[in-house]
Amino acid sequence: MMDAVVTSSRALDRGLPAELGESLKALLDRRFSVAAADREHHGRGESYHATRAPDAVCYVESTEEIAAIVRLCAAFRIPVIAFGAGTSLEGHVGAVHGGVCIDMSRMNAILAVRPEDLDVTVQAGVTRQQLNTHLRDAGLFFPIDPGGESTIGGMAATRASGTNAVRYGTMRENVISLTAVTADGEIVRTSRRARKSSAGYDLTRLLVGSEGTLAIITEVTLRLYGIPEAVSAAVCAFSTIDDAVSLVVAVIQCGIPVARVELLDTTTVQAVNRFSKLGLKEAPTLFFEFHGTEAGVREQAGTVKALGADFGALDFTAASDADSRNRLWKARHDTHYAVQSLRPSAKIWSTDVCVPISALAPCIHETQADIAGASFPISMVGHVGDGNFHLGLVIDPANERELTEAAAINDRLVRRALALDGTCTGEHGVGTGKIKFMRLEHGPAVEMMKKVKRALDPLNILNPGKVLPEE
Repeated sequence: MMDAVVTSSRALDRGLPAELGESLKALLDRRFSVAAADREHHGRGESYHATRAPDAVCYVESTEEIAAIVRLCAAFRIPVIAFGAGTSLEGHVGAVHGGVCIDMSRMNAILAVRPEDLDVTVQAGVTRQQLNTHLRDAGLFFPIDPGGESTIGGMAATRASGTNAVRYGTMRENVISLTAVTADGEIVRTSRRARKSSAGYDLTRLLVGSEGTLAIITEVTLRLYGIPEAVSAAVCAFSTIDDAVSLVVAVIQCGIPVARVELLDTTTVQAVNRFSKLGLKEAPTLFFEFHGTEAGVREQAGTVKALGADFGALDFTAASDADSRNRLWKARHDTHYAVQSLRPSAKIWSTDVCVPISALAPCIHETQADIAGASFPISMVGHVGDGNFHLGLVIDPANERELTEAAAINDRLVRRALALDGTCTGEHGVGTGKIKFMRLEHGPAVEMMKKVKRALDPLNILNPGKVLPEE
């Protein structure tokens, strides 16, 4: 069966059939494009991966339009790739076999806010920043914060997490229900809004993290949280990165409910200082944030400060006013661009792994040797409170020697994490960039995943060439 699926998708590399193009044009009028600039823009994310442009782009405005497009494409066995904001890092949106890109940026309506239930339903093109701006006056917020202006649909599709995950969890824990379009163009809702259910298979969790390969997510119902009474932040520098990581492990194992704890190595701090005009001590640094009552926040910060002294912290600088905190976290979210500015003509090979918290220190320690021996700059940042960290390899994609060296460093990083019972990606997702590690991580379970894919997408038209290795 798999051979038939792969053959059908490969046969599609010939381009868009004229009849299909005419039908899509009739459906969408000016919201259907085959312009080279549109196609180019929709064939890449924000990493080093080569652009793989689709044959056409459809700018949709409703779930029903998406369903109609999928039905048309299924009739011609043409791939369909969902596109949010294009902020992905592992080649998720490239049209590996050509096909039609569905741009959902115009599906940006906040459909229902239910403060009494602490949930909200939004269209997939709503961004996290747009959502939190809308919620602010209600005293609510959505905490998942991967950085960048990511869309909620894209965050659900990649099972995103980010800086707040240590306290609030990831998209997996915060998505209540989805509306999605299946590979045959049917519209389904994965669950009701009840906080728990034992009724049938958990289709919501199946689609969260599926990267558009099992269905196209069009609406998302999310958990919300009350804006904390008090918020404070702190910056803590260390002589060595090992000391910084040791403090993080101690904080988590002591059960201190920090909202965020981010690690920046010296290279990243230097880049951030220059790019964001900060004056941080250029040493391995932790960014903390504490949420709660005034007394609770003071207690958390005081406990972390005392623990930091035990692990050789060079300083502990608090920032409780909103402007200082926002400037600090904006600088953290700008690290991708800050690091790229170290070598403006280069691209970032961005990779991440995640390990159990007890394995974080040895994993990072061993990775330091690869960073020190590289022929190009490498930054390390991490949401280390949940064992997740990232490398940004600043390479010239046209330089084969650098590409080979970067691939070897990435390979060693992933194998190191897997040996510690970790994962090849904590939040970036698989896309095309991490496919080769799927069998190494999951073994025979990959065959079970393929059976699910074949059952839900027998023609292999939903974002083919992603997540699962093709034979």
